[in-house]
Amino acid sequence: MKYFGLVIVALSLFLLPKISFGQLNQQKPRQLDDVGVEERLGDQIPLNLTFANAKGDSIKLKELFTDGKPVLLNPVYYECPQLCSMIKEAIFKGVKDLKWSPGKEYNIVTFSFDPNEKTSLAADNKKRFLNKLDRNSAEEGWHFLTGSKDNIQQLTEAIGFKKQRLENGQYAHGAAIMFLSPDGKITRYLYGLKYDEFDLRNALYDAADGNVGSTAEQVLLYCYQYDADSNSYVPVAWRFMQVGGFATMLILGIFLGFMWLKHRYSNNEKQIKETNGRA
Repeated sequence: MKYFGLVIVALSLFLLPKISFGQLNQQKPRQLDDVGVEERLGDQIPLNLTFANAKGDSIKLKELFTDGKPVLLNPVYYECPQLCSMIKEAIFKGVKDLKWSPGKEYNIVTFSFDPNEKTSLAADNKKRFLNKLDRNSAEEGWHFLTGSKDNIQQLTEAIGFKKQRLENGQYAHGAAIMFLSPDGKITRYLYGLKYDEFDLRNALYDAADGNVGSTAEQVLLYCYQYDADSNSYVPVAWRFMQVGGFATMLILGIFLGFMWLKHRYSNNEKQIKETNGRA
């Protein structure tokens, strides 16, 4: 037990410089200079753009801005292996905690920015998330769309969402969602992989009233990051798992090392008392 603790501590200390060096050695190449979000607060999105809903029917964006409801806009691509799935899950968790329901007090528009993706992918995503959410109104309130290259480009430009297609066919892009007023005006951006009920509620309240928020500090997460060591793009989510595994190992090593020191100290005290007793 005591030697195992020392081994873990030593291994943690050995790996620390390597992982730290790997993180420091990452750099952003020119190809990703245009990836991110340029906030367009107060701008109007083009509501005349046409997309296809999960049933394959053509629908104009203005048809999703109904009855004075604010809209949560969620740009993704459905076959994204990493970040997009995490963003959709984060939205789902935040929406599940909200008393407001999509279709009643607000709408959600999830759209693919990959023009090659088909309606079937949108339908699969809608079925999966609506079944988990289990709210009757969500059928008419959470929309999953696909579109043409031109319409997608106009919408992503309008919201300032910049992505880049990589050589492997996947996309580098940021983690961000937008809130829009009932008339299609951009009121707020939220970033990251966790959208608390408090943040969603306040963003929807402001959007419903048409109140434009202030520019947020962007702590953008990217689906892909350039790794200078391998001269390639690596999934950021895999980096998260690597760092998380290292952190777990380090904490475990420190804990076991502490327990070993405590055990050794107790044994030394016991030996001293026994020696003094014999004396």
